[in-house]
Amino acid sequence: MDLTIPRTESADPYPLLIKQLLHTPLVWAPGQEIVYRDKVRLTYRTFRERVGRLASALASLGVQPGDTVAVMDWDSHRYLEAYFAVPMMGAVLHHINVRLSPEQVLYTMNHAGDKAVLVHSDFVPLIAALRSRLNTVSHLVLMTDDTQPAELPVPFEGEYEDLLSKADPDYEFPDLDENTRATIFYTTGTTGLPKGVYFSHRQLVLHTLGLIAGLSTSPLHCRVHSGDVYMPLTPMFHAHAWGMPYMMTLLGVKQVYPGRYEPAMLGRLLATEGVTFSHCVPTILQMLVASPAVKQLDLTKWKVVIGGAALTTTLAKAALDLGIDVITGYGMSETCPLLSLSHMTADMADWPEEEQIRVRTSTGRPVPLVDLQLWDLDGHVLPNDGQSRGEIVTRAPWLTQGYFKNPEASEGLWRGGYLHTGDLATQDERGYLKIVDRLKDVIKTGGEWISSLDLEEIIISHPAVAEVAVIGIPDPKWGERPAAFVVPAPGREEELTEALVQQHVATAAEQGIIPRYGIPDRVLIVEELPKTSVGKLDKKKLRQQMQS
Repeated sequence: MDLTIPRTESADPYPLLIKQLLHTPLVWAPGQEIVYRDKVRLTYRTFRERVGRLASALASLGVQPGDTVAVMDWDSHRYLEAYFAVPMMGAVLHHINVRLSPEQVLYTMNHAGDKAVLVHSDFVPLIAALRSRLNTVSHLVLMTDDTQPAELPVPFEGEYEDLLSKADPDYEFPDLDENTRATIFYTTGTTGLPKGVYFSHRQLVLHTLGLIAGLSTSPLHCRVHSGDVYMPLTPMFHAHAWGMPYMMTLLGVKQVYPGRYEPAMLGRLLATEGVTFSHCVPTILQMLVASPAVKQLDLTKWKVVIGGAALTTTLAKAALDLGIDVITGYGMSETCPLLSLSHMTADMADWPEEEQIRVRTSTGRPVPLVDLQLWDLDGHVLPNDGQSRGEIVTRAPWLTQGYFKNPEASEGLWRGGYLHTGDLATQDERGYLKIVDRLKDVIKTGGEWISSLDLEEIIISHPAVAEVAVIGIPDPKWGERPAAFVVPAPGREEELTEALVQQHVATAAEQGIIPRYGIPDRVLIVEELPKTSVGKLDKKKLRQQMQS
């Protein structure tokens, strides 16, 4: 029996398109503000006009459906306008990771086939250095916060605001196939060339709805609603700023864009704009909670989702002591990125703080529409017993279908019909995940697997330690042995020694928290740890350092 729903000829199928996200805010909150630093204040009504003007300006430069338009900017109202205008006109938005090396930026631009590039004045020297080797770029548009430079080293079509002022706000955005590619950006892994991941209109709309479902249903804490004031602390070039700008726009929330991240400006915006919701990697939160200026602020209404690296117990406690409602979010570039959130359930309200922190620092539970399992190396599903360790594999409506122009890697990503994250985790009977390591980072020593994350959690708990990274180094007898790179806390430089760290881990081993094989053979005291372009620890560089 055919159960396909017949379609009435005159009925509108209403494709899931990014342009549909603008209907609600223009009805609910047309006068709500979108703020850029202390420079620009827009309303949603004006924002929608500027989206139309940007599309008209790009079309006048020859941008057509299917072309790729790239952006090199800090977090700004301009970037938000590109989030909408470019895919809504049928083109593809390329979020250039401006923190990659120049050669990697060049590779991603040529690989994506960028036709037009919107360039903040801070990146004019970079684009000038690359211009002769950009194979597909035909149009450059300058974006400035202040006065346009008198001389430019390469020709530009014009300045962003000037082009918008001359453009038609009534651009007619077409009804596209909802599976049309809307965005592309490149992974920031620590091995090999960056890999392009891409997402359709349908995937981005469903991810937006998944975010709302995941972030608005907690009975206790860290709930998002239309009365929030949003400021991203994750770059807009990184996984769509975790998809949050699309969600916040749909909800008609007041949005505050800080530009380049500067502690003084961030603190000022937190206070003057009444920010209530942000998201960031742990290093950004650590910078803020350690800032004397930020400690003077009332942060009791600030909700923060941490991702990109583990939220440690120490950092969570420091944030809670300042009144910050902090939880963990989990995902990756390939997953758009949201997979799970670490909200507490209603029955946890009376738990001791230590137990609540354990939940907040977990990897959380899968959000609605996410099918998530743990597989062993043979592809068998493992039980949710809180003990069995397996790779997180997943399916959801918003996962990338593969790597751009890389079918071999795409097949590896999706082997067995599930997307493979490369993260090793446990999952308890209530569904809470706990990542114990990356498969490539787990230390195989003495016949056991030692989690580098567990070791880092133990070492960072010592007050003399500010930052730590643990890697495995080859050992002829044990296979691998742990090595720890440790940054001393301010004022504790002379106190922190190799012996102190080893004894601290040995105490944890005596208590049964970690096997005795986890005591690091080597502890290196360093001034700083290498990080990737989005603030993650770059353990590849640490391994190279140990080999040199």
